[in-house]
Formats: sequence, structure tokens, C-alpha cells
Amino acid sequence: MFAIDLIERTERLLELCRARNLKLVSAESCTGGLVGGLITSIAGSSDVYDRGFITYSNEAKRDCLGVPESLLAKFGAVSEEAARAMAEGALARANAQIAVSITGIAGPGGGSREKPVGLVHFACGRRGAITTLAEHFGDRGRAEVRRVAVVTAIELLTAAAKA
Repeated sequence: MFAIDLIERTERLLELCRARNLKLVSAESCTGGLVGGLITSIAGSSDVYDRGFITYSNEAKRDCLGVPESLLAKFGAVSEEAARAMAEGALARANAQIAVSITGIAGPGGGSREKPVGLVHFACGRRGAITTLAEHFGDRGRAEVRRVAVVTAIELLTAAAKA
């Protein structure tokens, strides 16, 4: 299901987290749980991966993660602000030290001039130290945008675990 090199990178992430006694949480929108699926495809990941939130709708972002309606109305679900609020909400609701969140437009529709297909916002880090990243992956097709978003999420989690 996942490429061998991505599984190996994720195994190294889990080993690093075990060595540092860190737990992970994910909050996913456009990837629909693929990060959690990748992590839990590895036997023994339950000692590192606390939980994942799949918050595809704005209602889910509000109800599950506490993302304020006013933030979503002002900036939209696909924004740096929403990604940060998702990661902060995940950390507040999980037994984890590191969170990653992903919100974007995988396509083929849903894009605009300001927010084109392939735009994905990430937030990752620990309480009080969340960093954000916006990636413009381009209109590569839905599956490919989601795949590269998962790869980026694993890279961000690894960097946060090393920090």
C-alpha cells in the first residue's frame, strides 16, 4: 500500500520517538487519515502513535479539534491559521507531545486563484512551538497531492522529534 522507502522512513521516526519517549498525534483533512494509516501499518506503532483525527469538514474541525468558527470564516479551512489551530487542538486532546496537521486542496476541483489545487498547509511541533509550512504541489492529480502531503508530514514529524 505504501512505498517501501516511506515505510522505512516512518519506522525510523517511530524508533526516534521511542528513544526520546515521545508520542505522536495527527490531525488530517485532505489526506483523510493516510498519515495515521501509514504509521499504524507498522507493527508496534501503538507505543508511539496516540491517535489521529480525520477532520474533513469544517464542522469536524470545530467539534473534534476546537478550531474556532471565526477563524474558519476569516481565513478558510485551507490556511496557515487553520493548520496551526488543528495541530494545537490535537495536542490539547491527545496524550502526545508532537502533532502534525494537514489541510489542503487535493483536487481535481475546489481550487481558486488564491488557493489553487495542490496547495497544502501543514503545522507540526510541540505545545508552544508549532511551525507551519505551505506547499504548492501543483495540480498533479488527487492521489499524488495526497501522497506527497503524507511524505511531507513524516518529514515534519521527524524534524520535530529530533528538535
